[in-house]
Amino acid sequence: MKKLIGAMLACLMAGSLMAAQGQITTESGGVKSLRNSADLAVEAPAAQLKNFRKDGDLYDRQYMHQPPLVPHDIRNYEIDTKVNKCLACHSFKNASVMKAPKISPTHFEARDGMTLGEVSPRRYFCLQCHVPQADAKPLVGNSFKPVEALN
Repeated sequence: MKKLIGAMLACLMAGSLMAAQGQITTESGGVKSLRNSADLAVEAPAAQLKNFRKDGDLYDRQYMHQPPLVPHDIRNYEIDTKVNKCLACHSFKNASVMKAPKISPTHFEARDGMTLGEVSPRRYFCLQCHVPQADAKPLVGNSFKPVEALN
């Protein structure tokens, strides 16, 4: 433990010395990122929001077991430990009234395979897997081909 703390202190002291000597800067050094060449110390304006596809204009799934994409705007949807706006329409209780797809029965399974009476905590935060459909340019090149069986 003492060696680990000693090594961490040595790294911090070396970094401080390099910064004092002007060897470390906050400039990007010509490296481009999603922020382009903006200095990381400067707060850049937020990117424009993407245009969400309209209801009924759906993307097909591209691979087996792909979570369905969200075909509507979800801006300002509240999803936290007490509230899940998605369940207002997609729960078994509300889906038929709201004319929305029901959430999959797999979302009621615990990690050990046991079926629960409520949505499993590991499946409760919908936006970890289900993302909105948006007309957005790819950030990097992509040569992915969809699974043949899904065409």
